[in-house]
Amino acid sequence: MLFLVVTNTQAELLIRVTEGADSAIPVSVVPFAENGTMPAGDKVSSIVQADLAMSGEFRPLPPEKMLSLPSKRSDVYFRDWRLLGQRYVLVGELTLNGDKVQARYELFDVNREERILGETASAPASNLRSLAHHISDKVYEAITGVPGAFSTKLAYVTLDRANGQPRYRLQVSDIDGKRARIRLESKEPILSPAWSPDGKKLAYVSFETGKPVIFVHELGSGKRTKVADFPGLNSAPAWSPDGQSMLMTLSKDGNAEVYEMNLQSRKLTKLTNHWAIDTEAAWDSSGKGIFLTSDRSGGPQIYRMEKPGAEPQRITFGSRYNARPRPDNAGNYVYYVHQRDRAFTIARTNLKNGEETVLTRTGSDESPSVSPNGRMLIYATKQSGESVLTVISADGGAAYSLPASEGDVRDPAWGPIVR
Repeated sequence: MLFLVVTNTQAELLIRVTEGADSAIPVSVVPFAENGTMPAGDKVSSIVQADLAMSGEFRPLPPEKMLSLPSKRSDVYFRDWRLLGQRYVLVGELTLNGDKVQARYELFDVNREERILGETASAPASNLRSLAHHISDKVYEAITGVPGAFSTKLAYVTLDRANGQPRYRLQVSDIDGKRARIRLESKEPILSPAWSPDGKKLAYVSFETGKPVIFVHELGSGKRTKVADFPGLNSAPAWSPDGQSMLMTLSKDGNAEVYEMNLQSRKLTKLTNHWAIDTEAAWDSSGKGIFLTSDRSGGPQIYRMEKPGAEPQRITFGSRYNARPRPDNAGNYVYYVHQRDRAFTIARTNLKNGEETVLTRTGSDESPSVSPNGRMLIYATKQSGESVLTVISADGGAAYSLPASEGDVRDPAWGPIVR
């Protein structure tokens, strides 16, 4: 049984910071001054502070430790902030204008005593979280030079049981787990959500017909289109960077192979042809080559195909099991599930020098997905028997967990930056 739903749900992911980075940059997000009665709920500055902390690259100063609470440049005494060991300070003011809230904010470099960011932005009073994430993105980019990813979305699947029956839910939320919305609900498994490049669609595998079928789901309208319903296996959808085609694994001819489908014409191009199992393909940063999992060497390993039809080249050698490749958008690394000493962890390989680094220590990790700016990574794991999503900095230096408030949570997919 299948239920198409687009509803808000109270079963949001929670947030639990588990590990900080020693090299995190000290930053102060001063509580914004307020003109007018703001909507109840989280404060804009509190959301910005939490966003920056979650990235693992910043160490926000708690407001109770601040010596003053300035809201504009003339009230900022840089000596006080240097005394507190701060590198940057963000100040601002919120003004309620009818049904909109306007935010004026400024970011200062404490050591140079210079303003490095200043902007006025607004949003409906009912959408202050989006305004806060926008400010976080701007602050992050002003300091690091890399676009922030706090305004992006997560897709994931939750599983719980009602009256002994499994209930799978495809959900979409902010990256901090807030504002979760159920997009699809079914008694049959939902797997492998994948975002379109414009962030308007999700592809996924559903077993609602009793077998694996790939669907494309338009999030705005709720319209679903069946794109792969061949005999046998239909799995592992991955959009091309231009959104015009999709990689998928099909076994319609007897063996699991990687195909590319033109989404307009539905023409299939077979990219692998081997007696082994080839699956879990993902486009490289150029959009011309692919990474895939293959057991042609005797066990699952990551291979790279430079262009369609080229001979796949093995790139992982550090253990007998490496699977589910997910490259970053810059072409620097590919991330994957890595098994060693019976533990499943997340590792990455440097694509320039082949160096492999194991990033996690949780032992039952799966389904990595890279943030669109390449600075964070989300994966599914278990902690104390609890199924959670964990976000780490791309070098493994900091982490926070997103356990579901009920049931298990799995198969995360990090959405694109949408301009």
